[in-house]
Amino acid sequence: MKTIITEAYGGVEEFKAAELETPGVTGNEVLVEVHAVAVNRMDVKVRAGDFKKVIPLSFPIIFGWDISGTVKEVGGLVEKFKVGDEVVGKAELKKPGGFAEYIVMEDKLLVSKPENVSFEEAAAVPLTSMTAWQMLKDKAEIEAGEKVFIHAGSGGVGSFAIQLAKYFGAEVTTTTSGKNAEFVKNLGADTVINYREEDFSERKMEFDVVLDTLGGEIQEKSYDVLKPGGRLVSIAGKPDKELAEEKGVTAMYLNSSTKVDQLEKIMGLVSEGTVKPAVGEIFPFTVEGVQEAHKLSESGHAKGKIIVKIK
Repeated sequence: MKTIITEAYGGVEEFKAAELETPGVTGNEVLVEVHAVAVNRMDVKVRAGDFKKVIPLSFPIIFGWDISGTVKEVGGLVEKFKVGDEVVGKAELKKPGGFAEYIVMEDKLLVSKPENVSFEEAAAVPLTSMTAWQMLKDKAEIEAGEKVFIHAGSGGVGSFAIQLAKYFGAEVTTTTSGKNAEFVKNLGADTVINYREEDFSERKMEFDVVLDTLGGEIQEKSYDVLKPGGRLVSIAGKPDKELAEEKGVTAMYLNSSTKVDQLEKIMGLVSEGTVKPAVGEIFPFTVEGVQEAHKLSESGHAKGKIIVKIK
């Protein structure tokens, strides 16, 4: 099978084409013919070696862990899926990913892809939607009527967080550049702050919840916009608990995980049109295509989800 592998930590030049044997399946494993793969900021950081102490990789490795495709073979213990089923899921980080014509995944990591959702839209869903759900529900325990502030609303996590926050009944404010203002409004944002023209931190004690996807100075300034007793949830660095206590708020860090029950709920919302995956640029399944997809993710200026179309 055709694959694109990575042989070492580093830049996009580490991506190389390789022909590998199509894997077989046993037990609870499913062989999926890959149709589309999403590129996440996490992938870029893993490739660069930012997490090699906590997530050591064995090279060569195939990147691309948010996948959609069609079941081609099932192991003897698989009951949930059959050949021909269309599926979506998040593969395990240390195992071969989706920059390949085929991928093997355990059946517990896959959910059915609704017929009215494209393969590209489906691949855009897993990691960032589950992250947004977990920030809002598992950590912040958001309630209807609350005011939530979402940093970087046009990004992968932000674009899902806006829609899910509205689904949970919250009032949403988000930051983005002026060129993406209409985009985030269409996702459901009630108030849009152009971060090039306005300092969000001037909105003192206005919000119940802040979702931090950027970290650093942005995170520090975010404490000031929370009401007393408000909650900050970050995926971009562990918050300063002492500063949070001083400000009279709660600050939490989320290391998101795969929760298939959440993914099934979200895919249901996608199928009914309540949540729409914001698919941005789609790249071809070539070394150059994968490199360009990673470069765009690395730039931090992607609008919606970056997809590599495999089939």
